[in-house]
Amino acid sequence: MKLATLKDSTRDGTLIVVSRDLLRAHKADHIAPTLQAALDDWNYCGPLLEQLFNELNDSTPRYAFELDTTLLMAPLPRAYQWADASAFLNHIELVRKSLGQDMPPNYKRDPLMYQGGSDSMLGARDDLPVEDESWGIDLEAELAVVTGDIPMGIERDKVAPHLRLFMLVNDVSLRNLMPAEFAKGFGFFNSKTWTSFSPVAVTPDELGDAWDGKRLHLPMRVEVNGELLGTPDCGTDMQFHFGRLVEHAARTRPLGAGTIIGSGTISNRDGTRGSACLLEKRALETIEHGEARTPWLSFGDRVRIEMLDASGQSIFGAIDQKVVATTKRSAREAEAAEATTGSSPETEAA
Repeated sequence: MKLATLKDSTRDGTLIVVSRDLLRAHKADHIAPTLQAALDDWNYCGPLLEQLFNELNDSTPRYAFELDTTLLMAPLPRAYQWADASAFLNHIELVRKSLGQDMPPNYKRDPLMYQGGSDSMLGARDDLPVEDESWGIDLEAELAVVTGDIPMGIERDKVAPHLRLFMLVNDVSLRNLMPAEFAKGFGFFNSKTWTSFSPVAVTPDELGDAWDGKRLHLPMRVEVNGELLGTPDCGTDMQFHFGRLVEHAARTRPLGAGTIIGSGTISNRDGTRGSACLLEKRALETIEHGEARTPWLSFGDRVRIEMLDASGQSIFGAIDQKVVATTKRSAREAEAAEATTGSSPETEAA
């Protein structure tokens, strides 16, 4: 089934069920008020949501409505945990090669993973507010799973039944802030800003044979300003499958229902598949030409991330976002203009 969260002026929105073709939806708050509530009581809520999903696909229930993805929040607008990995080693190898760095020890044995901010996730059609273009704004197209309750020390081969949902991710990075943070030896913080998610989250059965219980074998289409950046396959060259990633995350602690585990930037060794982030494209340019030629994102740029099934139907809906200057920056620019000219934009308009 396909689930989403409707904006309703609250922090966690209203749970809705979405039709398979992404055209219609139906509120599900009579089953669970939010997606997190449904995940907390999945054995009870799951079958009821599945029944509503089937009704929505087979007929048009009385209170069904046309889906407008601009009215959706992230499926989980805030999550108890967001842990992002780097499961595609080709991405790491290219970036480190472009910097003249060796690969870390045991990189083929233990996944790289960090805990990101999970208190404020962006919806698929929300703007991406950033204060300063010089921070090196980048997209990262990823795939993520949402778990049920995971016991501490779970083995990788026992993870699949605990995976409740899949989502697409845009893990926005501020590349020029990373070197100073890495130099401190304590990892990402300011350099990892907003994380955005697909309009809908889908259960594994909706993925058909493309999901083999460990990896999802479908391409991710990534565009910047309408130009194709890449179509890397999410199953190819994934060194650490989702069972392994969850095993790693739960090695020393249990994971609560609603934990989100990201794959990291999708990356294939086949160069014809392109890239899923600007950093990797710039790394390839540096390796070939000695310098990066592709700029980072600028205000006004638009990012689109989508996954289609074998018939060409969008599975999750598209992440389609514009990079914008924050309100704070806009106000500061207005103050600077007023100090220079002696008048404010409001005064000039009057």
